[in-house]
Amino acid sequence: MTDLDRTDFALLRLLQKNVRYANKELAYAVGIAPSTCHERVKRLWASGAIKGANLVIDPSTLGYDLEALFMIELAKHERKAVDSLLDHISKMIEVRSSFLITGRYDLIVHVVARNTEHLKNIAFDHFTCRPAVTRIETSIVYDSRSQDNLLAEMPV
Repeated sequence: MTDLDRTDFALLRLLQKNVRYANKELAYAVGIAPSTCHERVKRLWASGAIKGANLVIDPSTLGYDLEALFMIELAKHERKAVDSLLDHISKMIEVRSSFLITGRYDLIVHVVARNTEHLKNIAFDHFTCRPAVTRIETSIVYDSRSQDNLLAEMPV
């Protein structure tokens, strides 16, 4: 972690809540000059403290009315096979996120689908047909919540 001071944490807190803050608004909110604010935010990006800003689209507005989690067991834990599968998954438009994990399953993949037929096709065409995949268990997502309050407990 880079050396962050109170002003950096204040900027991160504000940007975490609303990445669209104008530089003047940010500067005013933390009590620094706009030029200083601009330089600090640039430094936060350059240091990797800020990794990105994402636009979140509601999948249902695009016709993806179903969300599911695929819990996947892999045949082997060979780096090349796992990396190949993860590369394939990362290129799929239906994949929201994927996690290589420890425990009962090796991989959890969050997908969106238009309907159950589409979900079945995603599973068969992209997962169960791959030699690296031994087993797949699917759970439908009824509702989801996420939070971006990482800085809620960080120093002021």
